[in-house]
Amino acid sequence: MLTLILALFAASGTFCTARFGFDAGAGWSAFWAIAGFLAVQAGLSFYFMRKIKADTAVVQGIIVSGGKAAEAKMRMWQFRPPGSMKEAQRIIEADMAENVRKALEETKRLDKYRPWVMMFSRQIATMKLHLHWMIKDFAAVDELMPKALILDPASYAMKMARLYMLDAKTEEIEKVYAKATARTRYNQNVIPAACMSWILVKRAEKATDPKEREALSDKAFKVLGDALKKSDNETLKRNHELLMNNRLVQFNNSGLGDQWYTLHLETPKMKTQRQRAVYR
Repeated sequence: MLTLILALFAASGTFCTARFGFDAGAGWSAFWAIAGFLAVQAGLSFYFMRKIKADTAVVQGIIVSGGKAAEAKMRMWQFRPPGSMKEAQRIIEADMAENVRKALEETKRLDKYRPWVMMFSRQIATMKLHLHWMIKDFAAVDELMPKALILDPASYAMKMARLYMLDAKTEEIEKVYAKATARTRYNQNVIPAACMSWILVKRAEKATDPKEREALSDKAFKVLGDALKKSDNETLKRNHELLMNNRLVQFNNSGLGDQWYTLHLETPKMKTQRQRAVYR
C-alpha cells in the first residue's frame, strides 16, 4: 500500500531531520517522526476517500436512476401492462441488466485506487458482487464471493441464499447464519432470520422422512423464536405463529418486500389494476 510506504518515508525523513539536522534528542525525534507519519497518512487517506466517494457516487447514480425508471414503468403497467406479466418482467430485467452493465463499466475508474488504499481490492469485489447479484449473474457471484467483504446482514443473507441455490448442506448455511447474527443490533437480524427460516421450511416441505421434516420445522421455529428476542418485525412474528400451529404451507416472507425479493429465492407477483368504466 503506497500510502503506508509514503508515510513511513515521511516518518524516517522527519526523524533524521530532527535528530541530525536540529540535534534533537531521540525522544523528540521519535515524537516528530510519529507526528509526520500520522499527518501524511491522514492527509492521503482524506484525499483518496474523497476521490473514491465521488467515483462511487457515479456508480450508485446509475443504479438509482435505473431503479426510478423501473418503478415508473411498473406503476404505468399496473393499469396497462405490455401484453403479459412475463413480458413486463422480461423488459424490467433487461433494463436492469443494461444499467448494471453500465455501472460495472464505471467501477473500472476505481481500479486506480487499489495501490493506495488498504483492502480496496476487496471493497471493489464487494461492490461488483452486489451488482452481479442484481442481474443473477451467479457465475460472477461465485467467483467474487470469496474475495468480497461479507460483513452486513444483507450480504450474509445473500451468501446464505446462494448456498441454498447450490444445494449446500443445512449445517453449512447455519454456520453463515450464526456469523450473520453474532453481533447484530435490534432489528438488524430480520433478513438473515427470514432467509434461514425460509430455507429450513422449504427443506422441511421437501423432506420425505417425517422425522427429518419435523426436525427442520422445529429448527425454523427456534430460529424465529431466538430472532424475535432481538426484533419486533411483524413478518417474523407471523411466520413464528404459523410454525407454532404447524402451518408450513402459509409460511412466507412477502411482508419484507424488496428486502426479501432481492435475494432471488422467490419472485414477487405483479398485480394489475382494472380500470373502471365511467358512464355518463
